[in-house]
Amino acid sequence: MSRRTIVSVAFSAVSIFCLTYIAIAQEPSKLQLIPQPKEARLVSDIPLSGGIAIDVPGGDAEDKFAAQDLQETLRSYGIPSATSKGEDLARVVLLRQENPETRGLLLTNRVVFDPQMHDEGYALVPNGNTLYVIAETAAGVFYGAQTVKQLVTKQSGSWMLHAAMIRDWPALPHRGADDDLSRSGMPTLEYQKKQIRTFAAYKLNIYSPYFEYTLRYSGNPIPAPGPGAMTRAEVEELVRYAQQYHIIIIPEQEAFGHLYRVLAYDKYVDLGETPHGDVLAPGEPGSLTLIKSWFGEIGQMFPGPYIHIGADETFGLGRGKTMQDVQKRGLGPVYIDFLTSIATELAPFHKKILFWGDVAMNDPEQVKRLPKDLIAVPWHYDPEDSFDKYIKPFTDAGLETWVAPGVDSWLKVYPNNDVALRNIQGFIRDGQRMGAKGAITTMWNDQGETLFDQVWYGMIFGAAASWQQGESSIPQYGEAFGSVFHHDWSGKINQAHLELIAAHQSLSKAHIEDANNNIFWLDPWDEKGSRDGQAMAAKIRPVSRELRLHAEQAITLIEQARDENPNLLEQNALDAMELGARRMDFIGMKFEFSDEIASLYAKAFAEQNDPKKSDEVDALFSLISDMNDGRCEQIRDGYTFTRELYEDAWKKENRPYWLGNVQVRYEAAQLLWYNRCVRLRQAFDDHDNNKLSLPAASSLGIPVVSAP
Repeated sequence: MSRRTIVSVAFSAVSIFCLTYIAIAQEPSKLQLIPQPKEARLVSDIPLSGGIAIDVPGGDAEDKFAAQDLQETLRSYGIPSATSKGEDLARVVLLRQENPETRGLLLTNRVVFDPQMHDEGYALVPNGNTLYVIAETAAGVFYGAQTVKQLVTKQSGSWMLHAAMIRDWPALPHRGADDDLSRSGMPTLEYQKKQIRTFAAYKLNIYSPYFEYTLRYSGNPIPAPGPGAMTRAEVEELVRYAQQYHIIIIPEQEAFGHLYRVLAYDKYVDLGETPHGDVLAPGEPGSLTLIKSWFGEIGQMFPGPYIHIGADETFGLGRGKTMQDVQKRGLGPVYIDFLTSIATELAPFHKKILFWGDVAMNDPEQVKRLPKDLIAVPWHYDPEDSFDKYIKPFTDAGLETWVAPGVDSWLKVYPNNDVALRNIQGFIRDGQRMGAKGAITTMWNDQGETLFDQVWYGMIFGAAASWQQGESSIPQYGEAFGSVFHHDWSGKINQAHLELIAAHQSLSKAHIEDANNNIFWLDPWDEKGSRDGQAMAAKIRPVSRELRLHAEQAITLIEQARDENPNLLEQNALDAMELGARRMDFIGMKFEFSDEIASLYAKAFAEQNDPKKSDEVDALFSLISDMNDGRCEQIRDGYTFTRELYEDAWKKENRPYWLGNVQVRYEAAQLLWYNRCVRLRQAFDDHDNNKLSLPAASSLGIPVVSAP
């Protein structure tokens, strides 16, 4: 569609003045939007007591879908479609910029369509009880409709449409979310569709599923686990679904490293740098044959213009078949040569190729030899003052570059959103400044326990930072999230997120990085090597109460928000958030109670032969291990309870595949504490009934402490 000139150049000075006023006159208390528009001004509030009508005068099929999507969302809020024709009827009208009705609206309201608005930009123009969504393209109309969804809020029990004057367009053309589908559960197709809808609602236009072995190939089906792999039919259905929401799916198939699940099979063992390793050997002709076979099928399943070949963390390169070559020429040249060979092999598929930039950035001179049509994706997941060093080797080499921050969820009982948001903020800010064309916010599943419903807070901030120009405001986002994502206008969900951040930070005071899975599973009485639970207990002891109080306050706020509004959106994400808070709280409880057991047992042991204190000793026994609520049983029950919550959250998004790998950890922890409880009760029974002395604490695995 050709772009029309809306107003004369002579009018531009007035337009600039008007839009400057719009930007200054924002009302953030009412216009809490994600992403925050470039220019916005609240004009009026339109009551929706009579419902709302959504019109598409142009009749374009894609615009009709945007209208249908908007209507279905509002209907899910309980706002009916209006059928009357009264003057007071609330209306939203979706228009293309070329529509004859549009010119007068834009002129009257002094709204200019600048060139950067062409592809995905839009304007919202209020006129009486009608809010017009105007754009040059279907994508622009769709994104304008997504903003309208957020302008609908409930005030004093009544639905209201904030009629705002808005001009908006993205800072980056490529805005994506990466989802690890290989090191944990495989989401159901329905959950992936929900992801697509949610990504699009916050103006992401890329979904990048990550595969090592979980995409089923007809030519190489062996590595893919039947119930845990995506099939061609599922991919094709998801691609069609995503297209409606202006989402391109960029499949990532690891094509160099991270292939231990493939090279574990003897059919492929000769292709590895080392037997049954994780890196393909560059010198093996069969390596390129396998890669070409994979991406030949990918090209048929995923019609989009991009593919992602991974190629990160090739730690095994140079440790086997290429050892002499690496020793002679260096790691960089060997790596770059194979990356170039992969690009050459895949050239006939006519796809733009993305690769992770972590290995190549270590040899900037070699990066300059890469084909200029490759797209480098540097990644880094910690906050930094500057991310230039991760980006510069590729921009200096003339390569298109996208940046990849992360949501900091892997290895954690709940994401550390302080780390995540500062990483996302800085990396995307610097990427924009250095000319990056895209950003992909990543979510990884190391240890296999991460739930996607726990990462929306970070992922949606990635969407906001990719759309907004420059450095996105974390406080502004934090104030808007609860009302936009959950329809919680009480502020309690926002505060709950801050409490969980504070819970992580309480551990950092004790020089513990954050509330991670290793601490959750750690036996507080263990004192073996790197898993020294007693050493961790000593570190966590001064901050366990602070950790617990923050986690418990988060639980309280979530439940209070639900009580105030039973119709909160994204209830599954709230369940997953509460699960994270309860696992954090259990970390503190486990260390507290294990300390108390040791102290109580030391006292009982010291007083066991004093007839005057027999009742006190019995009371100590009950506090330590009682069939219902002793400290030991409560630790056991903590694992049981969090397991039940975890399995419930898992099943809401994933297929059954892989769940057993997490269940077994709960079972092991439950069994450990169950057996301890049995042994403790037996020791107490023998003391009471058989007049036997209590065994030494060390024989029961309890740390020896002084009696209080």
